[in-house]
Amino acid sequence: MPLTPEQKKQYKSIGHHLKPVLTVADNGLTEGVLAELERALADHELIKIKLNILDREARLASVAELCTVGKADLVQVIGKMALIYRKNFSVNKQLSNVHRFK
Repeated sequence: MPLTPEQKKQYKSIGHHLKPVLTVADNGLTEGVLAELERALADHELIKIKLNILDREARLASVAELCTVGKADLVQVIGKMALIYRKNFSVNKQLSNVHRFK
């Protein structure tokens, strides 16, 4: 189910204060990047990703692929930063960015 505009607004305000937990460089989406994506989404639900890719189209394609592979919803892309969200049903409220910053 896609995010509502109200949810996106709330997640954008939370994401503004987050630091990137994942960096994607020119090597693309390696196994290590995908494993870290899965771990970060399972722990934090809402994560910020830094994309060190120069080509804008390649950057947007990488964000789309990260969302597809991670089964996550795209909240926002600004420049080389992306904010994505995946609901975790067995959430640890001490790790989840959504619950910590409400």
